[in-house]
Amino acid sequence: MRTSTLTALALSAGAAAAATVKRASGVTPITVKGNAFFAGNSRFYIRGVDYQPGGSSDVADPIADEAGCKRDIVEFKKLGINTIRVYTVDNTASHDACMSALADAGIYLVLDVNTPKYSLNRADPNPSYNDVYLQNVFATIDAFHNYDNTLAFFSGNEVINDPESSAAAPYVKAVTRDIRQYIRSRSYRQIPVGYSAADVSENRLEMAEYMNCGTADERSDFFAFNDYSWCDPSSFQKSGWDQKVKNFTGYGLPIFLSEYGCNTNTRDFGEVVSLYSSDMTPVYSGGLVYEYSQEASKYGLVEISGDSVTELTDFSVLQSQFAKTSNPTGTGGYNSTGGASGCPAYSSPNWLVKSDALPAIPEGAKKYMTQGAGTGPGLSGAGSQNAGGASSGTATAGSGTATQTASSSGSSGSSTGTNSAVSIKTPEWSVAPLVCGAVVIMSTFFGAALL
Repeated sequence: MRTSTLTALALSAGAAAAATVKRASGVTPITVKGNAFFAGNSRFYIRGVDYQPGGSSDVADPIADEAGCKRDIVEFKKLGINTIRVYTVDNTASHDACMSALADAGIYLVLDVNTPKYSLNRADPNPSYNDVYLQNVFATIDAFHNYDNTLAFFSGNEVINDPESSAAAPYVKAVTRDIRQYIRSRSYRQIPVGYSAADVSENRLEMAEYMNCGTADERSDFFAFNDYSWCDPSSFQKSGWDQKVKNFTGYGLPIFLSEYGCNTNTRDFGEVVSLYSSDMTPVYSGGLVYEYSQEASKYGLVEISGDSVTELTDFSVLQSQFAKTSNPTGTGGYNSTGGASGCPAYSSPNWLVKSDALPAIPEGAKKYMTQGAGTGPGLSGAGSQNAGGASSGTATAGSGTATQTASSSGSSGSSTGTNSAVSIKTPEWSVAPLVCGAVVIMSTFFGAALL
């Protein structure tokens, strides 16, 4: 009896330790080198779709819907994509089944960390940037950091959507800083963090420069924007994409399209050919087509009805374009050195950021860096717009670096390249080998005792 009890305790401890170890998968975690993404030593281009069945009118978590996820993975594989973007998730739900199925299909996830109830208010950002909001954001990071196919986190989506709302940019950048600090302080794998911007011509370039200026801890790992300026029939020059490539040449971070696919006219997805050609790959790392399922805005590639999926005309057109368009050979002419941008100067009425200083993290949120976020509110929480303690001052440059006192509870850290913040990391230990060793020793000992 004593032998069985001790062995059971050891095996139980081993199982508990195994639960803290990085989830195994067949995909290679994505890192940043210079202005590009890499899977190991190979350049990685995002070929994907935006995926939120039900749209904004039916707030649900598609990654928690195992049956729906596996149903749609069949279609993802037909399209030949390697990435999906999801806008809303429930940070209290289990995502293991879907994330594992996506990994088996070689598909990565780009995830928005905000939800309709937990997000920044562009009109009055200071009260909404509070500890209740950040707890929810960090709980979402906790829920997804351990999947190898979590490609990146979006700190916000189109918070700045006109010249006037550019005044909220420091809060977007502060949230990006806080997420990156949280990931490093918790000793998690260094998953890239960036922002999905609206294609606002008056301040698109300023926003990109702003997210890549300042100290290393303040800068993003990438920049993305939603671009509907290529409306078929069009071309690289007619759409103005050639000028955007020119304007972003020399930019030090990866850039990709977080939404594209204008539906003003019949879509032939001619932009796919340019996006994955040497015309654009020195600057761009691919993009995500808006969107997978047919919603009220009529951008869908498929129609979903219960368990069945009907492929629409746009599905086969996009499938054909992906199939005939290969990535450039080699590394696609990327900028291997990367580097910071200069901060854009205040310029009314289009760029209303007067100082390079960022809001300080709310006092009540500091504890999460060392203690963890705990259980999130999920999709049923009360919301955060006017809850909790807001930021009460500006941060000192460099204050967003990782702490030395963080719990070493994360998975293996892989560098995000020369653009990453320089962080102080605690050694990453796993008790699993010790427990396994104990099981072997105990089994040997008790086996000998029975002889």
